Amino acid sequence: MSNLFVVAYNDLATANQVRDKVLSMTREHLVELEDIVVVERRESDGKIKLHQAVNHTTTGAAGGALWGGVIGMLFLVPFLGAAVGAAAGAAGGAVTDTGINDNFMKELSQNLRPGAAAVFALVKQAAKDKVVPELAAFGGQLVQTSLSHEEEEQLREMALAAQKKAQETAQETAQEAARATPQEAAAS
Repeated sequence: MSNLFVVAYNDLATANQVRDKVLSMTREHLVELEDIVVVERRESDGKIKLHQAVNHTTTGAAGGALWGGVIGMLFLVPFLGAAVGAAAGAAGGAVTDTGINDNFMKELSQNLRPGAAAVFALVKQAAKDKVVPELAAFGGQLVQTSLSHEEEEQLREMALAAQKKAQETAQETAQEAARATPQEAAAS
């Protein structure tokens, strides 16, 4: 069974970075996704925009064009078959909704302030001990999950601990850099 995670961020850029990080962790086999979507509430007009990982319209058009062309070759009109197939595939793809329900995402995202964004992830499985610390560095607020209350509380605690550790590491690095600067100046 997959679990849904919704995390809100202050801006679209951070949400896109998180999505990209999750997708890279997918390639590393740390996360197995069913779907991941970035949802933004536009600052200009307050409208909700979904940034889907998979564009079903484009996929449908490409598949339709391929199959239409193949079938068109049987009737000696491959270009007509490809055109009809692309149109039919695009129409079919436009009405296809897999993964997280679009209406659910739009409804939940009405609570975002203008200019903010959220990442909706439908996760089949993940190596929590490796994934949570990587994503905690981006901050964000856990808005909703499909986990039990106990599991959600554990996740929040893991994220908080990872954020604290990241802050401590950043402070230590800054202190080391400050100490190294006078020594480098004296050496020159």
